Amino acid sequence: MPVSAAASAREILVRLHDVMAARTTAQAKLNQVVQIIGDATASEVCSIYLLREGVLELFATQGLDQAAVHVTRLAMGEGLVGTIAEESEPLNLDEAASHPDFAYRPETGEDKFHSFAGVPIIRRERAVGVLCVQHVEPRRYADVEIEALQTVAMVLAELIANADLIDGATSASRPAPQAPMRIEGLKLVDGMARGLAVFHQPRITIEHTVAEDTEAERHRVYAAFDRMREQIERMSAQAEFGMGGEHEEVLQTYKMFAYDEGWSRRINEAIDSGLTAEAAIERVQQRTRTRMRQIDDPLLAERMHDLEDLANRLLRIVSGQMGTAAQMGLRQDSILIARNLGPAELLEYDRRRLKGVILEEGSLTAHVTIVARAMGVPVLGRVRDVRRLVSEGDLLLLDVTAGTVFARPTPAIEESFEAKLSLSQKRRASFAALRELPPTTLDGKRITLMVNAGLRDDVAALDLTGADGIGLFRTEFQFLVSATLPQRERQQRLYRDVLDAAGQRPVIFRTVDIGGDKVLPYLRDDSGSEENPAMGWRALRLALERGGLMKAQARALIEAAAGRTLNVMFPMVSEPWEYEEARALFEAQHAWLAQRGRKLPSDIRYGAMLEVPALAEMLDVLLPRLDFLSVGTNDLTQFLFAADRANPKLAERYDWLSPSILRFLSRIVGPARAHGVDLAVCGEMGGRALEAMALIGIGIDRLSITPAAVGPIKAMIRSLDHAKLTHDVPAMLATPPRDLRATLAAWAADHQVELN
Repeated sequence: MPVSAAASAREILVRLHDVMAARTTAQAKLNQVVQIIGDATASEVCSIYLLREGVLELFATQGLDQAAVHVTRLAMGEGLVGTIAEESEPLNLDEAASHPDFAYRPETGEDKFHSFAGVPIIRRERAVGVLCVQHVEPRRYADVEIEALQTVAMVLAELIANADLIDGATSASRPAPQAPMRIEGLKLVDGMARGLAVFHQPRITIEHTVAEDTEAERHRVYAAFDRMREQIERMSAQAEFGMGGEHEEVLQTYKMFAYDEGWSRRINEAIDSGLTAEAAIERVQQRTRTRMRQIDDPLLAERMHDLEDLANRLLRIVSGQMGTAAQMGLRQDSILIARNLGPAELLEYDRRRLKGVILEEGSLTAHVTIVARAMGVPVLGRVRDVRRLVSEGDLLLLDVTAGTVFARPTPAIEESFEAKLSLSQKRRASFAALRELPPTTLDGKRITLMVNAGLRDDVAALDLTGADGIGLFRTEFQFLVSATLPQRERQQRLYRDVLDAAGQRPVIFRTVDIGGDKVLPYLRDDSGSEENPAMGWRALRLALERGGLMKAQARALIEAAAGRTLNVMFPMVSEPWEYEEARALFEAQHAWLAQRGRKLPSDIRYGAMLEVPALAEMLDVLLPRLDFLSVGTNDLTQFLFAADRANPKLAERYDWLSPSILRFLSRIVGPARAHGVDLAVCGEMGGRALEAMALIGIGIDRLSITPAAVGPIKAMIRSLDHAKLTHDVPAMLATPPRDLRATLAAWAADHQVELN
């Protein structure tokens, strides 16, 4: 058995070097390759399958029947070989026939071989073949042997591509350049933009994979690391976001990866195996992509994306191919296209020319999304195959609000887009004109409109929208973008900055809502993954268990609010005792700080979030102890309907204007009012005009919504007759119509309520 993956791979690569340099046919080279690999791994079979015409064809083998070469063919996903290619993952089996995807091919004569190991041959991020070994005796190949096979497969990809043995991209797969196309994606950062398509970077082609001098390759990598770190430090120092915010912490996390010794060590190990500097970086990058496919945790996946972003940068430096669109400079209004993008890469672009970003990947929690939002750049993500469907220089009309991008639009499409853009700008201007006007109904009822926030810069929305305050400040954002647990002083600084920026307007801080589907890599639960994380060990449940975490946050909030009113709210309270325990923890920290002569808040107001339906049955116990109550309609609705809000198949069951939702909420209004407790809705429901109208109709007069929704909701409120609405909506709920949404929309139209 090989002593190490590097030694095993190096032994094979040294022998392969001469084979690849020889002036023989590609087939002759492959025949020699399978012999070398079979001998080095002590395997009785070594075979190479290559992708031709969309099918995996046996191209070379040692140990199987030679008559099967160019005869045995497997579709993607068929058999063990097809499974490896389709999933781009290795397989290592001591008994091949026991695998559910095993497919026997009698012409190969492989029935006597039991063990099987195979790895994908990957080129340009797709599997173009499979390298596999087999053995008569049942045995699992050692991890170092699998690692060696993967390294060898990477070198094979170069040989195979140079010999033109694999499928190439056909021109037929690309739409005609002049054909207009509408492409859909995921809304990441809202907005509209027009510009020409610019590809972030050309694909780096690695010309040489086998090293002549490993020490020389190592020095090349060291020099590239030094240069990359200088670039990251320079960009971090030059980034401008006004008053700062969580995006700065994103860059700190990014810098942490740039200095990660584990990453540089893995690249060195790949060089030890006989790879060039470029090939070693690519080899480690392939491992990263494999790990990313195995990660269910979106936060950890985003960390891996950051690492891949740095690997791309390092690869460009070491290869001398630094020509990204950012370095070349944007010459006109541009829409940037990339598979994925790191935060530092986005910061390299000229903000005056960069009008939007389209990503093949991307997510709402990605670091680049946070930075783009701070920069005010619209981003559309999960746009599948966009780099194939769009050509450099194509005119693009990006409408993230609609979740679409038009490529090569017709004049009619352009005219429609420009009209929508103009209307959007006019509407924004009209909403801006409402900034100084109160959200008061036609008959004089004042509605409180607040905004939801989570970043330091979000506080600027108070002045931009004229909102009454921050009804929900999500403190977990600081935890989600940090590589380590934020220290109390850092938390305190953020909370103080937010309060300073808000001035006399109230800010309601929600204690950390982490856990469940918001797992932090530095705060793991040893009990394993949860099947239903939304209803799992998260929010207040987790915080009460980890008292140190909550104590640190309590002290940070109390000290930050010195001399001011502190509004603190506990998320996902299921029973009154949870609220009491959390409040007692805060009061104990308050007393501890008072004993030490620290400056304290002038008042602390305590509230709870009603997201768990069970809490509604205990309000008579809880309300006397509350100063305010906020309804989180996002979680509440999915719990009431047992309908996962992220599941598209259940979208129709997740309707905020269902009579059951409004009836449930209306039963809370009376008791809260009777106890003098402020009642607000702080979920997405309140940010939609028709839904907000219904909420006001059942007696809710406090809404906390996204900043972008303040203008439209204020316009709706100022067109309402509150007395008429609060009379008619309860009547509708008493005998619900078949389609309450349609009935409410008709009521709004009849009473000239502004809903657009």
